[in-house]
Amino acid sequence: MKIFLIILVLLITSRVTAQQFENVQIDYEQDWGLSEPSITMNPANPNELVAGANINHYYYSIDGGFNWTKGILHSPVNGVWGDPCLITDTAGMFYYIHLSNPPDGNWIDRIVCQKFDIDNNQWVADTYMGLNGTKAQDKAWAVVDSGTNTIYVTWTQFDEYGTADTTKFSNIHFSKSTDGGLTWTDALGINQYSGDCVDSDNTTEGAVPAVGPNGEIYVAWAVHDSILFDRSLDGGQTWLDDDIFVSSQPGGWDYDIPGINRCNGLPITCCDISNSPYQGTIYVNWSDQRNGTDNTDIWISKSTDGGDTWSEAKRVNDDDSNKQQFFTWMTLDGMNGDIYIVFYDRRNYDDKNTDVYMARSTNGGDTFENILISETPFFPSSSVFFGDYTNITAFDGQVRPIWARADETQMSIWTAIVDISVGMPEPDLKPVSQIINYPNPFRETTWFSFKLLKPSQVSLKVYDLFGRKIVTMIDNRNMEPGKYVESFDAVAYNLKPGVYWFVLETGNTTQKRKMILIE
Repeated sequence: MKIFLIILVLLITSRVTAQQFENVQIDYEQDWGLSEPSITMNPANPNELVAGANINHYYYSIDGGFNWTKGILHSPVNGVWGDPCLITDTAGMFYYIHLSNPPDGNWIDRIVCQKFDIDNNQWVADTYMGLNGTKAQDKAWAVVDSGTNTIYVTWTQFDEYGTADTTKFSNIHFSKSTDGGLTWTDALGINQYSGDCVDSDNTTEGAVPAVGPNGEIYVAWAVHDSILFDRSLDGGQTWLDDDIFVSSQPGGWDYDIPGINRCNGLPITCCDISNSPYQGTIYVNWSDQRNGTDNTDIWISKSTDGGDTWSEAKRVNDDDSNKQQFFTWMTLDGMNGDIYIVFYDRRNYDDKNTDVYMARSTNGGDTFENILISETPFFPSSSVFFGDYTNITAFDGQVRPIWARADETQMSIWTAIVDISVGMPEPDLKPVSQIINYPNPFRETTWFSFKLLKPSQVSLKVYDLFGRKIVTMIDNRNMEPGKYVESFDAVAYNLKPGVYWFVLETGNTTQKRKMILIE
């Protein structure tokens, strides 16, 4: 009896200590529509977060996700019909990409972009792309090029949504904005192989774009039990003639999970734009049932040659329980290239009880640590619409996953407060993490951001292109560990448009970065 009690205590302790991050409930309601959450973080101020959920909910936080302000998104001209995608540009503006339901038009006949000014809690733009008669525009996702502030969007166009007519097709479309979402280029079809319009395995879906370190545009999607890839090296003007095969997806992207209204394994594409050893590596993350319908798993493949060739699929979930892992989403930390993948997980149960896990890789996807991030499991009911995805955002070790949970018919949206520098300290820390400036390019004012990892003597200086010092902003100051942001006003120094350098010195460590002042 004594031995049994000791074992029981050890099991309970292990189960409790495995979860180490505070959970925050963002919203809840007895409504099928509260689902498909998306979240984004302002790299210039990671305490600023904006999130969204079906069909027309938005939320923002200015304290790193501990507290949230809620609102309802409106669009009198274009309408709002879910599939939220939230992104941030280099000027700290937020964008909510969603489907349409216009009073003068057809259901989901365009992709809508709304722009949010978090400082004033105002929606300042409401535009659209992809309108093509009565054709349906669905499942859009967006990314910002941090070098040019260009927004790229990819999505699926249905000739006729839901039809089994073999003369109707689905295709991947692309558009971009170079003026902060005010205008959009004409939609461009980029895929080689069309799909059907059934909205299942043989439909082209899951186009999530990524940007490379030199402005390359990468995107993968699923169709015909396969994951295919395309790229553009000229800002989206031209794309490959032949789609590149990434991996098979046995069983297809449309599969069943007990207790979930519907489920999918659509792929997520990311690229490492940090200064890590893996800079330029492209990753594609998805789930499938190659190991059986009762053993769905999370997978990742990578390319180190611009997408020409791809590694064998590697399993991300590290359990050997033959249980269900599903609804995956991936992000990369732009400061160090660390990979974060969030997914639902039933490894700890023999029923529909569901946890949320996060996987982290610090070595370019070679190995993953799995971390339980939800405080309690939930028991979903297939009678409610659960949605089609989760999401996650990260910058400089500050990670915010977001997910929906269904306690029978009550839906709620949650995040976890994950700070890797606090929760998982690394040995032999360098004095400082990578310094950045946002926006870049910039007009008049930019902000330098860096995080000290241990007490250091710090200097921060700005130079012109010829190495002449313009200003010493921090002069051999003793500074404690923490995050620091310094503003730089080019007008104060009468600087002309051009290229400049800023240099951060911490002890024996020097980091030099280029910034561009524009008119």
